[in-house]
Amino acid sequence: MPIRIPDALPATEVLEGENIFVMTEYRAMHQDIRPLKVLLLNLMPTKIVTETQIMRKLSNTPLQIEVSLLQTATHDAKNVSEQHLDAFYTTFDAIRHQHFDGMIITGAPVELLDFEDVDYWDELCRIMAWSSTNVHSTLHICWGAQAGIYFHYGIPKYELPQKLSGVFEHAVVKPSSPLVRGFNDRFQAPHSRYTEVQAADIEAHPALELIATSPEAGVYLAKSTDSRHFFVFGHPEYDTETLRLEYERDRGRGLPVALPQHYFPHDDPTQEPHSTWRAHAQLLYTNWLNYYVYQTTPYDLDEIGAEAAGRKANSDAPRAVPTPTGTPAASRTPAPSARGSAASVRNHAAPDPYLRAENEDDDGYDPYSDRREEPPLFEPDPWR
Repeated sequence: MPIRIPDALPATEVLEGENIFVMTEYRAMHQDIRPLKVLLLNLMPTKIVTETQIMRKLSNTPLQIEVSLLQTATHDAKNVSEQHLDAFYTTFDAIRHQHFDGMIITGAPVELLDFEDVDYWDELCRIMAWSSTNVHSTLHICWGAQAGIYFHYGIPKYELPQKLSGVFEHAVVKPSSPLVRGFNDRFQAPHSRYTEVQAADIEAHPALELIATSPEAGVYLAKSTDSRHFFVFGHPEYDTETLRLEYERDRGRGLPVALPQHYFPHDDPTQEPHSTWRAHAQLLYTNWLNYYVYQTTPYDLDEIGAEAAGRKANSDAPRAVPTPTGTPAASRTPAPSARGSAASVRNHAAPDPYLRAENEDDDGYDPYSDRREEPPLFEPDPWR
């Protein structure tokens, strides 16, 4: 099925050139199927490259998706034309009364700053708080994941001794999660960052769970147990050339960066790198859209957030914030928002069948799956 994007967006020509099914706004208007509304908050300076990379992943699913592009009004983008922003991007004030099935928050090259020192942090906090009531499910990427897990759950980030860059092997630690359905036990994924979150902090939080980790790169996938927030601490959307371009850019700036690990054949930067993560990256986006957006979002967009409001109203305990170890790159102050404890959520008067991870069976099926619940199509053998 296609991805629906504005007719004149530069990504349209690129994706069509790759034989990806792109539906124009005109054609989509003549269909009766309600598309999924996905909001992309693009914090990257290379906005056209990033929007193209992510739309490539959104496009290869059996769903029609209507993508809206969001920028922060409190930050001046210097690497994209004002004409592009004016033509294709909107601001939070323009959409704050709308509802969306899904939202994606990208990374940003501001990792070494404390969160509160980022010039658009206050605006980002307002957007993330709004997403809890106006977005059915949100996917956070790299720094966006660090910002999101800090804001919603108080999990801090920690500065690394040097930049982590390369393609690393990961293990699925919760294979029953629909988010990694179809993944190999070991898979590759790119990382490019100066900071990290720690697995122990996530494991100590009752409203969070780990999904995939790497012995070299650390945490890769985590999610909230209510399946409203997903955190990807790498860059599955990256093109084959992206890490090389970043490496050459940093060297050109005189930064002391090492060669991306496990990326160039034989660690020789004169050789062409190969993508070893494309299939898993596509599956990650497809699984998120299918199991956590399409199959659970209400048909009436105005109903989005109602179940979250109910859980918050019935919460009987404040959120538990783990005590981190080490030297964080950001303050340990609890995030500005709070959610109910896992116990209070479980004791809700009308339990949400999609809420707890315990609903995920060992064979990988859970309430999000398409398992048949009706009687068999054939009558039982009358002779038995």
